[in-house]
Amino acid sequence: MSETVFLVNPASAGGSTAKRWPEIAHRAAEAGLVGDALISEDPGHLGELARDAVRSGAHKLVLVGGDGSLNEIVNGLGKQLSKVELALIPQGTGSDFVREHAIPHAVAEAAQVALEGDLRALDIGKATFHAWDGKRTEQYFANAAGVGISGAIARRVDDGTKGLGPRGSYALAVVSVFPRWRNCVVRLRVDDQEREGKMHEVIAAIGRYQAGGMKLCPDAIPDDGLFDVLILGDLSKADLIRNLHKTYRGTHLSHPKVDVLRGRHVSIEAEEPLPIQLDGEQPGTTPVEFELIPGVLNLRVPARD
Repeated sequence: MSETVFLVNPASAGGSTAKRWPEIAHRAAEAGLVGDALISEDPGHLGELARDAVRSGAHKLVLVGGDGSLNEIVNGLGKQLSKVELALIPQGTGSDFVREHAIPHAVAEAAQVALEGDLRALDIGKATFHAWDGKRTEQYFANAAGVGISGAIARRVDDGTKGLGPRGSYALAVVSVFPRWRNCVVRLRVDDQEREGKMHEVIAAIGRYQAGGMKLCPDAIPDDGLFDVLILGDLSKADLIRNLHKTYRGTHLSHPKVDVLRGRHVSIEAEEPLPIQLDGEQPGTTPVEFELIPGVLNLRVPARD
């Protein structure tokens, strides 16, 4: 196997990547980025392919997919991520990780970043939670995890609204979930800081962007060794609607029922099991613990001037 391996999710971007892959490969080659290609066949397969590539001596993994595809690779490799460098050719419904790191969507430009970009060592998170089969399990995430309505919305997006693009898919899911959502009493611990009360959402963020472009944690730094933990308290639906537009600009933190804590370990329990989401995927429920693992994801990003 070659030193550079493309990991391709043909189901990304609403399935259009399958049709576009020959063109993507051609444009990448024109830019000088060549290597073997491994094509996933079903959900979760990308993680297996990533492990196979690393075992076979690959040094650079080039993901052709979106945020969900990245989540598969991160979970496939875990802490072994530190053994390789990762580059992205964005093809996905969600693009929050891509937006965070300013990865170009044009194939030729993304290929140049893969070849000549700066190498940045990023943090990842590990979640320990109750899976839907009732077992206590662990998964990793690269950008953000949430407890509350974001988990329910993520499940709704996964159920079939991705064809509308990032914002359209998210908006439709919100319209479906939001009217029936009720805030729940949550017990939260971030390192040695504790909070308890009715909450709408708790997000443990590595990067600034989530939910198809919302700048929910505007001060998050993806290599500072800390989560930015956003607490949306007992907000009314009217409050949320009035302030929704602020989340796209990152100006919502001044609201009196919004708070941010920072730390490496996060523990969340609730009166009733709440859905969680990891990089937009919805694998289970609370109780959940998030642990920050510093500097293991080596990503090619645009070179600084």
